[in-house]
Amino acid sequence: MDNHTNGPIEDLGVVLGVDGGTTNTVCVCLPYGSTGQVKCLSRAVAGSSNRNSVGENAAMETLENVMKEALSMAERDWSEVRAVCLAVSGVNHPSDQKRLLDWLRMKFPSHVKFYVENDAVAALASGTMGKLHGCVLIAGTGSIAYGITEDGREARAAGAGPVLGDWGSGYGIAAQALTAVIKAHDGRGPLTRLTDNILKELQLSSPDEVIGWTYADASWARIAALVPVVVSSAIEGDEVANKILHESVCDLADCVIAVVRRLQLCGEDGKGRFPLVMVGGVLESNKKWDIGKEVTKCISKVYPGINPIQPEVEPAVGAALLAWHMCTKEGKTVQNGT
Repeated sequence: MDNHTNGPIEDLGVVLGVDGGTTNTVCVCLPYGSTGQVKCLSRAVAGSSNRNSVGENAAMETLENVMKEALSMAERDWSEVRAVCLAVSGVNHPSDQKRLLDWLRMKFPSHVKFYVENDAVAALASGTMGKLHGCVLIAGTGSIAYGITEDGREARAAGAGPVLGDWGSGYGIAAQALTAVIKAHDGRGPLTRLTDNILKELQLSSPDEVIGWTYADASWARIAALVPVVVSSAIEGDEVANKILHESVCDLADCVIAVVRRLQLCGEDGKGRFPLVMVGGVLESNKKWDIGKEVTKCISKVYPGINPIQPEVEPAVGAALLAWHMCTKEGKTVQNGT
């Protein structure tokens, strides 16, 4: 996605794709009717748009501002938009979709078509270039597994936020590491390199200060940012850190296995092939402790037909491709708003 241009290159309008996560929100603007290589007219980035994390007003403000910035960068106007796909974390129920659809209708002209879903849908589309079939695993600040069959049946696992168990997510890994530091300090747990490494990272002098740091800011992303410290501690040979990562691998694999089983993505015999799109900072390759690779190995023991895919485009582009398919009535996306 390094092919950016300044100003409009088509007279047919544009589509907007928004990937709204717990850490940040990305909006891309693509020309409507483009074929061949995906061309991005603009790309804008803002903060979190997950209402469960930052509140509804802040989330809506972020969504509006990031779309406004993307249009401004592309030298386009709201009236030139043909379709919008909002793929936002925290959209877990039809009522969430309706709320965002009603909001979009107030912001855009009546001719614009809308598609609102969880951010997992855009992540899947980023690996399949707009075709909604297969499974996606997101492991960033939060975690979710989402799958859809060719006839439109859907299933998901996790994605309920840190309180209800996004185990295996960046937040989950880091929260366990912080807990391990406190347990080691008060004698409930074994000594761990995580103590010195986390104190150094946070520029704190004592484990007692970890408690104050943790509750000083409720941001989930702030906690999740400690994942690299956990990985480096595991690479150094720390048993506690390694246990945390191994458990996260099992948790993430279980999410995918649950979705594949419910949808029978591998067929009734469990041996068929299916695409698994893998997205998120937790799954990014690390030569010495590759969480994504370990998750794939764990899943393949149950479903050997797994076909792991590293997307060539980012989820925001996947969202824009969904918007384009919806607007042109190509592909098999389902329109849930007009």
